[in-house]
Amino acid sequence: MISGIQQIGIGVADAAEAFSWYRQHFGMDILMFDDIAEASLMKHYTGGQVHERRAILALNLKGGAGLEIWQFKSRQPQTAASIFLGDTGIFSVKIKSADVHTSFQFLRNKKIELLSDITKSPNDKHHFFVRDPYQNIFEVIEDDDWFSSNHFHTGGPVGCTIGVTDMNRSKKFYQEILGYDEVVYDSENYFPDLINLAGGKNKLRRVLLKHRAKREGSFSQLLGKSQIELIQVVDRMPKKIYEGRYWGDLGFIHICFDIHGMNELKKKCSLHGHPFTADSSSSFGMGEAAGHFSYIEDPDGTLIEFVETHRIPILKKIGWYLDLKKRNPKKPLPKWMLRVLRFNRVKD
Repeated sequence: MISGIQQIGIGVADAAEAFSWYRQHFGMDILMFDDIAEASLMKHYTGGQVHERRAILALNLKGGAGLEIWQFKSRQPQTAASIFLGDTGIFSVKIKSADVHTSFQFLRNKKIELLSDITKSPNDKHHFFVRDPYQNIFEVIEDDDWFSSNHFHTGGPVGCTIGVTDMNRSKKFYQEILGYDEVVYDSENYFPDLINLAGGKNKLRRVLLKHRAKREGSFSQLLGKSQIELIQVVDRMPKKIYEGRYWGDLGFIHICFDIHGMNELKKKCSLHGHPFTADSSSSFGMGEAAGHFSYIEDPDGTLIEFVETHRIPILKKIGWYLDLKKRNPKKPLPKWMLRVLRFNRVKD
């Protein structure tokens, strides 16, 4: 059972600075955990060595996924060479907005680098692209799925744009394993709304996937609906965004799904030819939170994380922690309970 996208991992050089930027500009101001530890279970992706890291999980209570802001503490993170649309891996992250024009004006007033004007995507939705100070690209998209209201112009992430080399193979992966069974559009063309992005003038095959079924689970109402956009470049040979670099280096490192039933999921992934490449095997602590995590790779090696959450802090000031192993996994947590997370808000 997949409840939704739990978080997008972002490798940065300074986690505290990045957390400040994301809460000021995208409203990601709910602190779920801030943890320093060794990433011993990920050495398969860090050159066979165990590295220390700092990880901060930030949420926006308007709804959507979180951002896991990830910083190496034991090495200097490496940056990517130029990244182009269609290069394999996560190219950009989709942030939802109830009013794209308000979001555009807010970010322009903040002197943030806007990569495009407001345009329409192939499904006739308003959107635009922006680059953060760490060279990560975000797409602000029109959306109407909200958990709660606050003063901010955007909610959290609702998906990613991912470069692939074989569209039909990748569509099958995201449909069969992750449940994105609705094809919103599938077109091969030159796209005017992408023209200002690196690689946006190339001929592309572009597929937007959503899920027909309503997600279930403890956090399904907060995480909300999500989407995956796949991009295959037709007239250029793509490269791998993380070629020669480590998981945790600068950029978008993974997309993480909140799930229930890890053992069943492990069997399903193996059956479809995508076995777990990392597995905590039991409950693993992340600061005040705990859960069982695992990783697989999509057909081009993009990292997909699964987390079965066991424990979260609801109100850390009074020591209120929720044990999810004692709850019906299909039943969403009450909205009032999740709204209490606002008391974990970090203010500037």
